[in-house]
Amino acid sequence: MTKYIFVTGGVTSSLGKGIIAASLAKLLQARGFRTTIQKFDPYINVDPGTLNPYEHGECYVTEDGAETDLDLGHYERFLNTYTSQANNVTTGRIYQYVINKEREGAYLGKTVQVIPHITDEIKRRMTLLGQNHQYDIVITELGGTVGDIESLPYIEAVRQLKWEMGDENCIVIHLTLIPYLRAAKELKTKPTQHSVKMMSENGLNPDVLVCRTEEPLYKELKRKIALFCNVTQDAVIEALDADTIYGVPLEMMREKLDVICLEKLGLPKGTEPELNKWKEFLNKLRYPKSKVTIGLIGKYVELQDAYKSILEAFIHAGAMNECKVEVKNIHSEYLTTDNAAEKMENLDAVLVAPGFGSRGIEGKIDAIRYARENKIPFFGICLGMQMACVEFARNVLGMTKAHSTEMSSDTDEAVIAMMEDQKKITQMGGTMRLGSYDCELRTDSRTASIYGSTHISERHRHRYEFNNEYFDAYEKAGMIPVGKNTRTGLVEIVEIPDHPFFIGVQFHPEYKSTVENPHPLFTAFVKAAKEAQEQRNGRPKHPVYEQTVVEG
Repeated sequence: MTKYIFVTGGVTSSLGKGIIAASLAKLLQARGFRTTIQKFDPYINVDPGTLNPYEHGECYVTEDGAETDLDLGHYERFLNTYTSQANNVTTGRIYQYVINKEREGAYLGKTVQVIPHITDEIKRRMTLLGQNHQYDIVITELGGTVGDIESLPYIEAVRQLKWEMGDENCIVIHLTLIPYLRAAKELKTKPTQHSVKMMSENGLNPDVLVCRTEEPLYKELKRKIALFCNVTQDAVIEALDADTIYGVPLEMMREKLDVICLEKLGLPKGTEPELNKWKEFLNKLRYPKSKVTIGLIGKYVELQDAYKSILEAFIHAGAMNECKVEVKNIHSEYLTTDNAAEKMENLDAVLVAPGFGSRGIEGKIDAIRYARENKIPFFGICLGMQMACVEFARNVLGMTKAHSTEMSSDTDEAVIAMMEDQKKITQMGGTMRLGSYDCELRTDSRTASIYGSTHISERHRHRYEFNNEYFDAYEKAGMIPVGKNTRTGLVEIVEIPDHPFFIGVQFHPEYKSTVENPHPLFTAFVKAAKEAQEQRNGRPKHPVYEQTVVEG
């Protein structure tokens, strides 16, 4: 039968449960086990789609159009496999399902309670991915921290599953914190002890402890933690702060987290993990040969998680180019025509980020104009592409009032407008154009040469589109719509051929970039930034690096 691993968190939030879960899954996958990861979030929103990025960071979109937690992005980037709607469940979705069933009379008039009705539905969802035997191991990350009121039904559901399945089929990894007190020069285990005690009071005992720490855990300290927390000593795993999240799988392999989990699940160890490609990526990431500075123009730049997938895609593309990408955050709300040159003069390239609403829009338009007129490589994603169209209409086509109906509903020059099938929608959640859609590219376009194909598929999350009434005007003036959805005729990609690099895309390419397959658009964009820097500095496009020979 399918085996289940649950990852819980204690002491504090943001310890990195998602990275530990993804790292373990990567190691198990490398050993030959069919592995997937799912995330259970304790908030009552049905999904993160209506949450402000400041609240919960980026909303990640899967191939099948589910708006999910950003941790699913980590899962896909590490495992190089797609997730789906079934991989992310919230308390809101659980309660919505149970209440709908109650309204249908499915419970035969019984009093509907947290136990058993809510916990039964949680258990059903937890085991859903393992029911068709598609996976050998299902890893489930539980959001929140042990002790939170909203997390209690999930802890109880795991307790019941563990009792029903047995310890050999279901284990719990508890991620906790061992703080280092610099004044005392001492690591403290008491917070971990309290966290495990709190979990035990709810009937659930961890099988493995992963301890986040700034300083190494010495042998006696591991023994103390094991003794007081009732786990075996080899199940106390050290998780030192890493220079990059992509180094964590190798650290967990060194600590034998995968081996311990397999032993406790009664599974063979399989083949030794072969991570040569992963190590090669890490070497390129850690030892780049050059550096570029790319401006990220957005309105949520105070919170890095708001653009998590974009930042990770830059890491993947940078490593592919053996180049460190230094991202300079520029808040679009404070960017104007007067200060654009000052804020952007030292940039090698500019990316205008996705977003919603009118705040900071004029700043994005000013940034795009500066990049277009000064031949700085430009990449616009979703709203970034739409504002590139608005900027071009205003400053090249002479349509001074051009805008998107999202920001100006009464504009007479709506170059970006709401899709017809969106106009009658009143519900906000899960109603945008979501998920994967096909796109046909012009054979003579830069984008087609970047992809190496004229047929692509990318993920979307938006309500507004390029207005095809202006298609011919744009093409004649030099901004070419080079990508279209063949079924709907909607424009997906625009580019300016006589610019070093000027591409705007309606979709979100960052969602499909992984360690093993960096997204081609990001890779080409970083390459264009390198070339722009070299030309500006008067260096050849392909410098020869001198080799230093050390004798002896």
